[in-house]
Amino acid sequence: MPDWLDTRTPIHDRRRAERYLAGGSWSDRTTVERLREVCARHAGRDAVAGPDGSLTYRELDERTDRIAAGLIALGLPRGAPVVVQIGNSTESVLAFYALLKCGAVPVAALPAHRAHEIGPISAAVGAVAHLVDAEASKGALIPLARDNAAGNPAPVHLLTVGPAPAGFTRVSELGADVPADRARAQVDAVQDRIHHEDVAVFQLSGGTTGTPKLIPRLHAEYWNNAVANSRALGRTPASRIGHVLPLLHNAGVINALFGAHVVGGCFVAVPFGRAAETMRLLIEHRVNDMMIGGPMASWLDEDPWDELASALEVVIFSGSKLPRSLFDACTARGIWMGQTWGMAEGPYTSTRRTDPPGVRSATVGSPVYGADDEMLIVDPVTHVPLPAGETGMLVFRGPSTLAGYFDAPGHNRAAFTAEGLLLTGDLARLVERDGGRHLSIEGRLKDVISRGGEKFSTEEVEKLLLQHPSIAEAAVVAMPDERLGERACAYLVPAEGLTAPSLTDVQKHFEGLGVAKYKWPERLELLPALPRTATYKVNKVLLRTLAAELGTARDA
Repeated sequence: MPDWLDTRTPIHDRRRAERYLAGGSWSDRTTVERLREVCARHAGRDAVAGPDGSLTYRELDERTDRIAAGLIALGLPRGAPVVVQIGNSTESVLAFYALLKCGAVPVAALPAHRAHEIGPISAAVGAVAHLVDAEASKGALIPLARDNAAGNPAPVHLLTVGPAPAGFTRVSELGADVPADRARAQVDAVQDRIHHEDVAVFQLSGGTTGTPKLIPRLHAEYWNNAVANSRALGRTPASRIGHVLPLLHNAGVINALFGAHVVGGCFVAVPFGRAAETMRLLIEHRVNDMMIGGPMASWLDEDPWDELASALEVVIFSGSKLPRSLFDACTARGIWMGQTWGMAEGPYTSTRRTDPPGVRSATVGSPVYGADDEMLIVDPVTHVPLPAGETGMLVFRGPSTLAGYFDAPGHNRAAFTAEGLLLTGDLARLVERDGGRHLSIEGRLKDVISRGGEKFSTEEVEKLLLQHPSIAEAAVVAMPDERLGERACAYLVPAEGLTAPSLTDVQKHFEGLGVAKYKWPERLELLPALPRTATYKVNKVLLRTLAAELGTARDA
């Protein structure tokens, strides 16, 4: 088990790290120190708003100091990994920043994760605490956390956002009786012992096989990643940035939470619910800037859209190809619409406020760090760079791009080029237009499904399917979906002599294995045998073609 007190991660070579620091792409201060500066500068302005209340920057700073002091008193030492599964709320923001202030390292899991993902993640980092949203998923995270802790050889603190049942501690109630000056002194003492190359947050990879890989995001770069993105988008203290997708998903942190706070704006945390209810909350909190994904494209047909659109100034699209109809509908209302692309591993691109409509509608922009970000399109086999306009694999290196996954030497050898650039697994091409080089994402090399922006490996799902006694062979491919982008379509060969499973049987099987629901197959096709290529590999090209026809027929 790794030593969780040793959070220093020497993953960038010294020459490059020193260049990033000297040029301003990195900072020598901690994330909390950066937050403190903003709180002092914008003390009376709104910092966070949500259905459960609002906080000014002064209130956010003081409340999180006290909660952090309570976490320290609870026994969370500096560098302690804490698995975090929280929803979108003001209380969640308090909890996240308080963990950073007490020196803990949040591990940004999703509320959708279950035992299949959480157990291995906890074991990999040696988690000493598990923070869950008590009301998310109809309370399902409470027994998940309790069961996970029971299987841990060391004691695990059980923490909640929302009401705390027996055995749990509600984070927001900690430290209420600690004087403000004493709480601040305790936080400052912890921050003084954190190095800027220490891990601030562990993000999780999307689309890898098996357990998600752990991505160390460093104090030196994580806040700056949001600074670079918000600068590209021309944000100001007047920006009120709404977010309805998962809060601690990397895009939620960079584009929305940190994205608002780096400029002194307001982060508006809204749970994803029924479209009309969600939009009314965004309207109530005067949101003028937000990210949307494919599942929200249908909002244009909802009654509150006109009122919401009248307040929106900036809309960022992410997660799939931007529908031209959505771009036209937003721009016709006077909304500036652009696109972004990113990975939890750190690469991040965005269209700029100055980019013309043709660039914003057809590309995901350019790297947010400019010259410090190295972006190449290479031949997928030889890794030889390709000229602009040709489609190949995207490779990336820069101030916020990791140079190694945590405790994964074997995976690291396969995930980077010999020169240390990250092999993203995405197919892309460079578009030279209006004097700039912009990125167009064309697909994936990896066999990965992106459902509503959440990516997962088809190989992982296939292995889980083969644990069902009635399944002899399984192949999973992406089936196009107008709302979510893609869904999982499973082609199965039933075991000889056994009754073929139904889709309900398969989904109950996944529920029993404790698998996150977004990974469950949503279409089942039974075959006498899987189609094979001349080299006897499963012919997934054919299966994807068949799944595309199924998806098209269903959406018609």
